[in-house]
Amino acid sequence: MNVRRLIPTAALAGAVALAGTALTACSEAGAAGADKDGGLSVTASFYPLQFLAEQVGGDHVKVDTLTKPGVEPHDLEITPKQTGRLGESNVVLYLKGLQPAVDKAVAQSGVKNIVDAATLTKLEVHGTSGEEDHDHAAEGHDHGHDHGENAEDPHVWLDPVKYAEIAKGFGAAMEKADPEHAADYRKNTDGLVAKLGALDTEFREGLKNSASKTFITTHSAFGYFAERYGLDQEGISGVDPESEPSPARMKELQAVAKKDNVTTVFFEALASDKTAKTLARDTGLRTDVLDPLEGITDKSQGADYFEVMRSNLKNLQKALGAK
Repeated sequence: MNVRRLIPTAALAGAVALAGTALTACSEAGAAGADKDGGLSVTASFYPLQFLAEQVGGDHVKVDTLTKPGVEPHDLEITPKQTGRLGESNVVLYLKGLQPAVDKAVAQSGVKNIVDAATLTKLEVHGTSGEEDHDHAAEGHDHGHDHGENAEDPHVWLDPVKYAEIAKGFGAAMEKADPEHAADYRKNTDGLVAKLGALDTEFREGLKNSASKTFITTHSAFGYFAERYGLDQEGISGVDPESEPSPARMKELQAVAKKDNVTTVFFEALASDKTAKTLARDTGLRTDVLDPLEGITDKSQGADYFEVMRSNLKNLQKALGAK
């Protein structure tokens, strides 16, 4: 089975361009725009961007998130209180196209200093694998966003290389926003990028020798990840991971599992494992967690981005028969 090919659909918007445009007003904020504790107030839309903002900002920022732990980010509804707090932020970091409610709230917030992570790396189109891609994509939206033929996949944080590109862009934006602490933001960004580079190496080395290159998952969130590491993602139905796969898709996945030595059906920490267990029962496969890292809870296999990603690596190595 060939690795899914990607279709570039948007030109890379550099951090320098962003820092020179979207955040030109940040430098005007200065100390007057700081929160009561003396740091810049940053609102992030959901966990991966919250973690990134905390790592880059360090002691100079106070980071709030719109998506609380345990809340499925795609289905987030913004409360009036959250909208009000969003409007008081010095900087907003979000990923346009992932959370429709956030996109609307950000557009209406009046915040001058907005960083769209989607402009800091190249987004690409990912469909579900298999002959019935377009049929499955047309049946519905995966968690409220479309993984169909013409929609850009927003799950860039699951690729450490793309996540590092976002970190660099946000770091440059923060340097522009708060020149007084620019050296610290640069140091923090360099440190985060180095750790992401090490993580990328761990995945490359850990997955290069495996009995299978195919993994089956309820949530088709791992397109960038699969392409980066030479794997093939098979989404069960291309819609909500808690939905039942169609009989046709079930039959197709049974054939895929046999052909490609698949041993495991993956589900995610924030959703039910019902669909994965249904397929696993009918195909004689195991189930395990492959976390798309859209939030951290007490059910997560790790306390932060790096710990959960390394848990994902261990689970994939076991499922793929990595040597």
